[in-house]
Parts: sequence; C-alpha cells; structure tokens
Amino acid sequence: MKYLFSLIAIVVLFCCQTQKMESKYSTIEYKAGACFGSCPIFKITIHQDKTAVFEAEHFNFSKGFNKSDFNKPREGTFRGNIKEKDYKKLIALIDGLDIKTMNDKYGRRNITDMATSYVRIKFADGSSKEVEDYGKNGSPKLVEVYNFLEDLRTNQDWKKVD
Repeated sequence: MKYLFSLIAIVVLFCCQTQKMESKYSTIEYKAGACFGSCPIFKITIHQDKTAVFEAEHFNFSKGFNKSDFNKPREGTFRGNIKEKDYKKLIALIDGLDIKTMNDKYGRRNITDMATSYVRIKFADGSSKEVEDYGKNGSPKLVEVYNFLEDLRTNQDWKKVD
C-alpha cells in the first residue's frame, strides 16, 4: 500500500511539474498582415489553457487571387482548442527562440509587397515581448514558428462564432 501511495504521489507531482512548464506563456498571439497579393490576413490568439481564437480577414480559405476579394466581407471569427500535441510543439518552438533576447523588429522595407508578421508573447509573470518581422525572414527558428502558427488555421477544429 505504501508503494502504491508513493507511486501515485510521484505521478501527481510529475503532472503538476509538467503543467508549470507549459504555463510559462499566458498568451501567444500571431498576426499576419497583408501583402500586394493573396497572403492570408489573420490573427490567432492562444491561451495557456489551449483555448484559441482565430480571426480570419482574407485569403485564409481561398486559392488564387482577385483584387475584388478585398471587397468581400471578412471571413469570420472562430474559436477552438489547440490539440495537446500541437500546443506542446508550439511551446517547444517558442522555447527554442529565446524570444526575450530577440530584436523587436526584423526585415527591410525596401521591397513594398511583403507581408508583416507580428508575434506577441505574454508571459505568466506579466511581462511581454513583441517581434515585428517585415517579410517573415527574421531567423530560421522564427520562420519555423510562423509556419507552425499558420498551419494551425487548417489543422485544428475551429467553430465559427462570427
């Protein structure tokens, strides 16, 4: 009985420790801005409890480009829960950035048709860090985070709310 109780206590403590590791970030926000083409325009906000809001403006669900698409209404607001394995992968990717030491801005604006990405991390201690990246080429690890966040638009279960 002592062994069983000890084993249960260890498992509970391990689970609590894992939760503490995941709660380092209270909110992860990613915003993809417009370009002169059909770049997806959207914002995704992910909370530490894995709930998320996906605000789709334009070009998130369509293929190709037509200038009249900008006249269409925004695509909608969606809510969902990020899958556990995807959330863990996202946390690992952000941990790998060492985001607090990154520049606030990346990219050169000498080319006028590139999209700007914004990553804002709110930490559990109340601090935050935002990285603005014109052209989405800040660093290879940052590009990997962008690609992962952009894939969440299509590989999660979203429910349209607006």
